[in-house]
Amino acid sequence: MAAIPPVCDFNQNAKTFKLKGVDGKIYQFDDIKGSNGALVMFLCNHCPYVIAVLDRIVRDANELSAYGVGVVAICSNDSKTHPDDSYENMQIFSKKNCFSFPYLHDDDQAIAKAYDAVCTPDFFGYNADAKLQYRGRLDASRKEVGPVDLKRDLFEAMVQISKTGMGPSDQVPSMGCSIKWSQ
Repeated sequence: MAAIPPVCDFNQNAKTFKLKGVDGKIYQFDDIKGSNGALVMFLCNHCPYVIAVLDRIVRDANELSAYGVGVVAICSNDSKTHPDDSYENMQIFSKKNCFSFPYLHDDDQAIAKAYDAVCTPDFFGYNADAKLQYRGRLDASRKEVGPVDLKRDLFEAMVQISKTGMGPSDQVPSMGCSIKWSQ
């Protein structure tokens, strides 16, 4: 079922976390934050909304590093009901898709709840002071990838944040599969 997150709650502080990455290392927010900001993405392995734009997500994450923006992805889905999102499958998924950023497992879903994450993908863009400046879509793609010339909403917002510390006032929410919460 498709879910749409709320609009950006400007200047909300980033939530701290301590999660295991697919590389076996433990990561915290400060470990991934770049000099000009951070992008926290809630993804999963099986969602058609994620799969449709995954190459664009990887492209944007790679390009944002040049702007001093750190990137992390978190999978919070219940892997008991959705085994495609198990830690082992996350390892395979990130390697297969050449993730250049940490992919973290939120096994108890505490971090998704702390962030009020709603769907996959769900994007949270922070400035250098770890204040929320963007909570919008990647681009206008949905379950099917859009044309190559779509406006790069997320990328452009994060570049703006890296340069000015402030996100765009007009933001279109992301849309995706609802996070699969544990019972």
